[in-house]
Amino acid sequence: MTSILVICTGNICRSPIAEGLLRDALQRRFGEWAPVVSSAGTSGLQGSGAMPGSVQAAAELGIGIEGHVARQLTAAMANGADLLLCMAREHRDKLAAGTDRDDRTFTLKELVRLLETLPAPAADAGHETMTGRIAEANLARRRGAVPASRDEDISDPLGQPLEAYRSIAWELDTWTERLVNGLFGATVDADAAEGS
Repeated sequence: MTSILVICTGNICRSPIAEGLLRDALQRRFGEWAPVVSSAGTSGLQGSGAMPGSVQAAAELGIGIEGHVARQLTAAMANGADLLLCMAREHRDKLAAGTDRDDRTFTLKELVRLLETLPAPAADAGHETMTGRIAEANLARRRGAVPASRDEDISDPLGQPLEAYRSIAWELDTWTERLVNGLFGATVDADAAEGS
């Protein structure tokens, strides 16, 4: 079974929301065959719950993360994942430096932009296409298919008011939907298909 590990700093704000959104999107598409999604933090606040702002912002999007328990990222977690999906460049660079993980370590925005330069996968491609798409995105990155962007990071809302958490959740919702479409192809909306 393929697996995705979502990474931020403390594993209490951004990555729990992204984990919940991505898991939900993949389970809606693949059911019990969905890739496994989990999260951790490079400085994970081991055993802590998600911040109340993250819990509320995710709930407003229909995602329940109230049971989240933060984890400290370990080498075993990173080595076991097919995709290391980082919330910011600092996480990507820390994970990729001096390891053999750089070919499967991306920021969320970086990976989406790379996937969107590639030919689209067949509509409703199966979950087994994920590792091939990641490899193609890595080759595109090495070729410089997408110029470096100043907008690579998902901002950390820690210490901010609820509105900042909502903003991050909405941003993550958009980017995770684009990621799923980039990895597995766009789904056919049955209602739209009937109307055409």
